[in-house]
Parts: sequence; C-alpha cells; structure tokens
Amino acid sequence: MAMLSRVADSIYWMNRYIERAENYARFIGVNFNLALDLPPNVNEQWEPLLIATADNFLFYQHYDEPTRENVINFMTFDKRNPNSIFSCLSYARENGRTIRESISKEMWENLNELYLWIRDVKPKAEWDLNHMQEFYTQVRNGTQLYYGVVDATITRNEAWHFGRLGRFMERADKTSRFLDVSYFTLLPDSDVTGSTLELVLWTAVLKSVSAYNMYRQQYQTLTPAHIVEFLILDKLFPRAMAHCIRQAELSLYEISGTPLTNRFSNQAEKMMGKLRSEIEFTEVEDIFNIGLHQYLDQFQIRGNEVSKSIFETYFDTKPVEAYQFQSQSQG
Repeated sequence: MAMLSRVADSIYWMNRYIERAENYARFIGVNFNLALDLPPNVNEQWEPLLIATADNFLFYQHYDEPTRENVINFMTFDKRNPNSIFSCLSYARENGRTIRESISKEMWENLNELYLWIRDVKPKAEWDLNHMQEFYTQVRNGTQLYYGVVDATITRNEAWHFGRLGRFMERADKTSRFLDVSYFTLLPDSDVTGSTLELVLWTAVLKSVSAYNMYRQQYQTLTPAHIVEFLILDKLFPRAMAHCIRQAELSLYEISGTPLTNRFSNQAEKMMGKLRSEIEFTEVEDIFNIGLHQYLDQFQIRGNEVSKSIFETYFDTKPVEAYQFQSQSQG
C-alpha cells in the first residue's frame, strides 16, 4: 500500500534531523580533538566550522566574533539557528509527533526523551573541555540509540526506506563538510612543520567521524590522500560518501519497486544513479586534480539537487500518485 506523502516526508526529515544533530556534535568534536593534539602555540579556530557547514552568514547576523563560546552556543543551543543541535532535535520530535501512528512506541519515546534532555540542559560558560566533550558524547550516544531502536522495532517497509534515505543523504553531505573543515582551517606557522600540523588536523577529522580505527586497519600510514580516499570513495565504511550514496540509492529503488536491473523509473532515481556512478568511477587522483574543496563543493551542489528531486518526486505531489511504479520500459 502506498504511503501518504505527508507521512513519508515526516519520516524522511525526522531521520535527516537526527543525523544532522549527531553530525553537529561531531563537527564540534573536530576542535576538541585538535585542542588535545595541537602544540600550545597554535590557537583554536572556530570559524572554519561555521564556513564548512554554511552557517557563517546566519551566525554573523547574531554574533560579532567566532569565539569558542559563541560558536558552541550557536551550533548547539541557539533556537535562532535552524541547524543547531537543539533545533534539529526539536524538529525531529515534532515530525515524530505528527506521525506517531506510523512509528513504534519505543521510537517515539526515544525521540521524546532526547528532546526533553537537551531542553533541560543549562549550558554554562565555565564548562571545561571534559564537561563539554561529555555533553557531545551524550548527544552522539542518544542519536545512535535512536538508530538502534529504529533497527530493532520498524518493519522494513516504505517507512523504513524513507528513513534510511533521509539518514544517508544527510550523512553524505555532512561527511563532505567534515573534509571541508580542513580546507577552511588555516594553521599558522609554529615550531612544528606545516605538514605535521596538517596531519594533526586530518587525524582530528578522522576521529570525529569515528573513522580512525577502521582507517588504520586499511592503511598503514596517515596521509591526506589516503584519508580523502577513505572518507569519499570507500564503499564499506558507513560514513564514507560513496557508501552513503549507494545505500540511499538502494532505498530509493525499494520505495518505487523499480528492479535494480532497470535504469530508473523517476527523476530522483536518475539523478541519484548519476551521482553514485560518478563517485564509483572516481579515483583519489581525480579529486586532487580538480581540487579537494572544488570537488566537495560540486558534490554538495549535486546532493542538494538529488534531495530536491526526491522532494518533487515523493513529497510535492498528491498522495498515492507519487508512489505508483512507473512501468514504462527503460531499455
């Protein structure tokens, strides 16, 4: 039975918001990891997080300086920022509330508890590094518990696949932005060589996406080229961009019922397939020839175009019609 577009839209965005909240906690973790590894004469930089997430324009409408306290408050608690962790968990809960009949009781309880927890947190300027790290670890643990509850209690039907679609589209976008943090972070001269400082930054990015251990199993040395290859092109690591796009595509085909042996049955599948094939046939040398930032920028644009086509195919149409399999031949 075809799902109402309203329900599908809410499930899709509920998962995107949960994933976004987790990734914002991870973004801030980049700087926490850097603070532990950088030499004492190198200052923390917080503006790169704002630029990489494209939140910098809104930030400067409300704050004067990108200090640690200002950036953390803006990305975590500020209700004026629609991408803050608090806003994302609020939106996720609101989407869940409107479709409680379509999700499990345990799933709703987890969403509600996560929102109530962050609503009652009282941020303090005097929080030390350990206290802040503990808070963001709780955010990550709460969102991962949500995914565990979803996996354990939801039937693998259209709702499940719309949730996966939202989760992996969001994750692919945010992994590209983690990689972009390194581009926007300018490390000043110090007693440590530039290449070593650059490697410290790349290692912080790896750790922030929980990729450090899996990376070390696959590569013996830490190099920017290998890290880029792992986080963009690896097909098995769950936060690698290639893996995320492939998983999103699989769910897209499950939703429409299109056999994977066919080319596509709607514009969303067509655009997703093109993006997936381009990543699959890309080598790390190609990325550096284009320029890492330029490649990531283009990926984000293409990802937004795919998201727009998903909206137009499934959410911006009359119920039922959007979900009927288009059986025309795709010779």
